[in-house]
Amino acid sequence: MDDNSMGDKKRISRRKLLAGAATAATVALIRTVSGQTVHAAVGAKAATPGAATPGAATPGAATGRATGIPGDPTKKPGVPPGKLGTRSSFEHLVKKPSDTSSRSPLQDFYGSITPSDLHYERSHNGVPAIDPEKYELLIHGMVERPMVFTLRDLKRFPALSRICFLECSGNFRTGKETLTPQDICGLTSQSEWTGVMLSTLFREVGVSPKASWFLAEGSDSAVLTRSIPVSKGWEDAMIVYAQNGEAVRPEQGYPARLLLPGWEGNANVKWIRRIELSDQPFMTREETSKYTYPIKDGKIRQFSFVMDARSMITFPAYPVQLEKGWVEIRGIAWSGWGKISKVEVSTDAGRSWYPAQLQEPVLDKAHTVFRLLWRWDGQETEILSRATDETGYIQPTLNQLIAARGEDMGGYHLNPVTAWRIRKDGAVLFVPENRK
Repeated sequence: MDDNSMGDKKRISRRKLLAGAATAATVALIRTVSGQTVHAAVGAKAATPGAATPGAATPGAATGRATGIPGDPTKKPGVPPGKLGTRSSFEHLVKKPSDTSSRSPLQDFYGSITPSDLHYERSHNGVPAIDPEKYELLIHGMVERPMVFTLRDLKRFPALSRICFLECSGNFRTGKETLTPQDICGLTSQSEWTGVMLSTLFREVGVSPKASWFLAEGSDSAVLTRSIPVSKGWEDAMIVYAQNGEAVRPEQGYPARLLLPGWEGNANVKWIRRIELSDQPFMTREETSKYTYPIKDGKIRQFSFVMDARSMITFPAYPVQLEKGWVEIRGIAWSGWGKISKVEVSTDAGRSWYPAQLQEPVLDKAHTVFRLLWRWDGQETEILSRATDETGYIQPTLNQLIAARGEDMGGYHLNPVTAWRIRKDGAVLFVPENRK
């Protein structure tokens, strides 16, 4: 045998080399998805706590489009194009529902736009089913020409699209260390909304100059109603029928809803069917016994529409297990008063603050992604963020909120600076009573 033939014997094909390395580096994971056995190759390295479990069953996996995941995807034809796209079976983002609401998984998002099916929900008696062919919006009261608009009528007017957030005024939870960003403030989401400006409809019906309030009424079985200043209607309010490029989802008000950029979610009446113009507020249940809150000296604050500036670090956050070294701290900030002008991050429990990078474009009344690169040295510490909007308003601490409103602050419009404690073992926990 000559040297050349010996060299041929020792040669290993590139494909065999890669296949051997992949086999050595992975372990077989067997999951049952929709009653079928699925074999998936996953890295032998332990997954980060809180990360998606590869191969876990998901609604997308249950569609029947995929029957298994081959060890080598180049050896089996893929799934042909379908009528609807699905998420990978390795991704299982879900909202967290309760009796009245469903929270967005803020910690799982990469940008500022919330996928439509993961937009937070808040309803007062469930989601109604409404035939778009029978939908009507009545505008009457202090107007020259009371009119009824069908969905087709609304779509004939010049359309406008804008990106803005929605947030429930009760969007704050605390009380224990094992809370995720979704648990703490998952009742906010952001979409691109498309519809007709309410000012266009106001001109169409001839709103009286003496009208100062309007009643917005929904088609749900709770018949939710709110009084809204007419000035907001003229400024930037919309009747929207589309969300992220498709029809508004039923949970978000299909076939049409009121959109009041920057204002508390409850005032953005879904499934809107009636607008009545008046020269005074209507004092409905949702603005007297509900959606009001105590302030100092025994007073109650009413018609507190605008959502104040706020920020939330979404990574690292519970239940992430952090490793020493460089970490990109990231999160979102928003304000109902306008644009976010600055977000500061503290990595030493509030003793010093550093400016975070804001992801462009920074939009009016919109979620803004912020980032800060930080090197964790393995010592226990706390990380915090605080937002400043273009009016100069700075997100308050819990102590500042208590000083302004008293110990009994109620459950609405709470936007305190929140903190995450990072232990020496890398565990990240929420700080329930952060007063820094």
